[in-house]
Amino acid sequence: MSVTEVILDVDTGVDDALAIMFAVRQPALHVRAITCVAGNAHVDQVVRNTHAVLTAAGAEDIPVARGAERPLLNAVQDARFVHGADGLAGLGAAVPRAGHTASGAVGLLREAILASPTPATLIPLGPMTNIALLLRTHPEVLANLERIVFMGGSAATGNATAVAEFNVWHDPEAAAIVLGCDVPVTMYGLDVFYQPVVTTQVYLAWQRHPDPGVRMTGHLLAHLQGVAGADPRNGGGAA
Repeated sequence: MSVTEVILDVDTGVDDALAIMFAVRQPALHVRAITCVAGNAHVDQVVRNTHAVLTAAGAEDIPVARGAERPLLNAVQDARFVHGADGLAGLGAAVPRAGHTASGAVGLLREAILASPTPATLIPLGPMTNIALLLRTHPEVLANLERIVFMGGSAATGNATAVAEFNVWHDPEAAAIVLGCDVPVTMYGLDVFYQPVVTTQVYLAWQRHPDPGVRMTGHLLAHLQGVAGADPRNGGGAA
């Protein structure tokens, strides 16, 4: 089985926590590093949440770095009204934190991309501030990037305004830089994440699972269910 080298850039709230959990347990992916950016919560909280998820997943060895604490031009916003006061549905404090946090996301991104044995895939799941800074300061990384696959934008409704999706709305200038770079870019918009369905029966069973990563996943999905009301499409909390 071929393995894809990936680097995640996250603003870990509930949705990115689920994405991290999937990525680190997917045999077809090798997560080289995770960098953090302000978005769903303050960047320091994002770092704490990321370590909490990696601890629950048993993947504490993955390097983590703190990145931008605000957009390139605009004032910082957050989405704690969706993700909870700690950005992680109140689960962050319940998980012992492990792992080391590097001081600079751009430096870790550059290192992880250039050291990849095959061209890497960069996966931004939050506002793309870190990625824009990387591309402007270290354009040499493009030579070892296979593509960029990002969660952002929408072909239908928005979640920051009636028509704007949070990640692109939070830092549109950064998104423009990324979309204009010289590697293939694939967008997965907000509307895509309203389609997955996880039933109540499934996530309640996961909450009782002996694996701490599966248990966390069940609780995160339950939180999204609560935010969405009676709507069972728990993927719809993406931001």
